[in-house]
Amino acid sequence: MAAEKRQFRLDHWIAAILLFGMASIAFINVLSRYLLHFSFAATEEITINMFVWLTVVGTGIAFERGGQLGMVTLYNIFPKRFKKAVIIFGSSMSAALFILVDIFMIQAIYQELTLFEAISPGLGIPVWIYYVGVPVLSVYVFAGIYRDAVLRLGGLQDGGKL
Repeated sequence: MAAEKRQFRLDHWIAAILLFGMASIAFINVLSRYLLHFSFAATEEITINMFVWLTVVGTGIAFERGGQLGMVTLYNIFPKRFKKAVIIFGSSMSAALFILVDIFMIQAIYQELTLFEAISPGLGIPVWIYYVGVPVLSVYVFAGIYRDAVLRLGGLQDGGKL
């Protein structure tokens, strides 16, 4: 059996880089506190926002792997035609939810640019810079929803179980 060649996935790399960055920042801050008795104020700000971005990318990966909530027992007793409708409906509702998240984040970015002009306390940079990551990275959420729907619809040809 030949080894399966793994393709490059930008979303996996972004998640790995964000997780590595968060762990590194936290480790450096712990060392700094114990060795130098000094804590970097910006580390909390950076790690919280990296965590939000990681959550968005991870949500897309989870959707693709079928990690979203579902009623599998109820789904498995449905006839095949109804299963297709349920998959399409569920994927549409998931996409609609993230469209709403993106709309509200874009509104928040607009308000930060035009009205509030808030500055982050740790680094002193505009807060909207942190907000931009959510709508940009939600591209991976939509890709994950699409891949999951295609996989599940294709699975209906093979027997219809989740």
